[in-house]
Amino acid sequence: MSWGFSGNEIKGVSMFCHQCQETAKGTGCTVQGVCGKREEVANLQDLFIWTLKGISVWGLKGKEFAIYDEKVAFFIVKGMFATITNANFNGADFIGFIKEAVVHRQHLQAQVLQAHLLAHGTAFVEDLPECATWSFGDETDILAKASRGTGGWLEIVDEDERSLKATVLYGLKGLCAYAEHAYQLGGHSREIFEFLMEALAALVDSTQTLEELLALVLKTGGMGVQTMALLDQVNNESYGATEISTVSLGVGDKPGILVSGHDLKDLEELLVQTEGKGVDIYTHSEMLPAHYYPKLKKYDHLVGNYGNSWWLQKREFDSFHGPVLFTSNCIVPPKPEHVDRIFTTGAVGVVGCAHIPDRSGGEAKDFSQIIDLALSSQPPEQIETGTIVGGFGHNQVLALKDKIIDAVKSGAIKRFVVMGGCDGRHKSRNYYTEVARLLPKDTIILTAGCAKYKYLKLDLGDIGGIPRVLDAGQCNDSYSLAVIALELQKAFALENINDLPISYDIAWYEQKAVLVLLALLSLGIKGIRLGPTLPGFFSENIASILTEHFEIKAIGTPEEDVAAMMAGH
Repeated sequence: MSWGFSGNEIKGVSMFCHQCQETAKGTGCTVQGVCGKREEVANLQDLFIWTLKGISVWGLKGKEFAIYDEKVAFFIVKGMFATITNANFNGADFIGFIKEAVVHRQHLQAQVLQAHLLAHGTAFVEDLPECATWSFGDETDILAKASRGTGGWLEIVDEDERSLKATVLYGLKGLCAYAEHAYQLGGHSREIFEFLMEALAALVDSTQTLEELLALVLKTGGMGVQTMALLDQVNNESYGATEISTVSLGVGDKPGILVSGHDLKDLEELLVQTEGKGVDIYTHSEMLPAHYYPKLKKYDHLVGNYGNSWWLQKREFDSFHGPVLFTSNCIVPPKPEHVDRIFTTGAVGVVGCAHIPDRSGGEAKDFSQIIDLALSSQPPEQIETGTIVGGFGHNQVLALKDKIIDAVKSGAIKRFVVMGGCDGRHKSRNYYTEVARLLPKDTIILTAGCAKYKYLKLDLGDIGGIPRVLDAGQCNDSYSLAVIALELQKAFALENINDLPISYDIAWYEQKAVLVLLALLSLGIKGIRLGPTLPGFFSENIASILTEHFEIKAIGTPEEDVAAMMAGH
């Protein structure tokens, strides 16, 4: 089976995008994105990333002269975040981003040229890729350039080169998502930002061999671990380490604001601004784990979680009635009747939806228009009742380490199954629900990300008081699952992490999950099951290499995979 397009197959198409699991026919969207992304927006995103590569070429050269501009580096981070699946569907935003990118590049370019002249006494002379020198006349010029597919995958003929460069780029997009969230809370790493520019510059280097690109894939995974560790650190410093928490699924009798996405700082500022206003705040989808942080759950008007995974939002917003704030990706192009009460902020953008501007001068974002709308809205309708329990980040799980080790030694716990990652619309994702149901009662599921909505609300019981589903939190909290595995390896004095009684059955949808996969590979973890399909950007040869070296497996039937995992395969 081939998972990629050949060079000839992608010539002449109007757009080409294969970054998410739902990509058309498992190979690539060529007319409109399955996510709803239009051709013009897809091509503008490609052109924008191309200009970011141009900035990165100069950023990499600037290292020789210790030139580093944090503002430019963060611009790249936030810009890459905006191109993640289900983040920004607004073409006008990307035209503005491209204009700003060229200004940043020219500023950095001037610094490098001046430093080179002072250091060497000669003008800088070197052939550079067009993205490092391109400028534009006006908006029409940008649209024309984008329509020609400049900067997209159409220009890479070799299938394996395209596959590895896509894997790196999509891993970098995930890295940028996590780095952006960390930066908002004061977490900044020059090493991470400089690696980002190094890697983006490598993607326009036609001399890179497949061996070098494969090494860059693993280095991206390693830097992903470092980025997730940084985010974990600043989250815990800002809001306290996550703790076992019970979250209500019901509703109150007050008007509500529903908060989706991943940005905890946005949620915190909204909680502060709504305190005492008679408005309840509900989390949605990936914002659910906010309830696990002590400094966030202290707010009495953070009353519960409303709804399920991101792909059900159109239906669930019908009954919520109040405004919805999207703080990061996982927005679906809304129903027309929802547009007036959906607000975006940060990297998110949708035509017709009001956008809350970024912070300025150290001030908090202004959510007053959302609050005003909420006060004139009806309370949400109840769509379910009950509670869910979560908050099993690495600090909380390691506090239970002795109890867990005793349970493993006694045989009460036979195996751990990591089932983190993403949820999605495909019926094939019911596989993960069935796996959870079929796993023996002496197994523990470790999870993070929205994939948990496939089984988190099932009554799977506990083992000696330890719930059989341990939710660490958001997709970025997959770092906790790695920490737990590494600590268990130490506790059992095992030389190889793959000797642990842990199986990995990962669901992926978008680029943050790609980074999580690369992070696990960089830690030496083998035998990962990946589904519901393998990535469309894996060429047949690259898929074979990953299978050979890392034993990556496609998922099978729930019955077959449960039997194999329990046998240690």
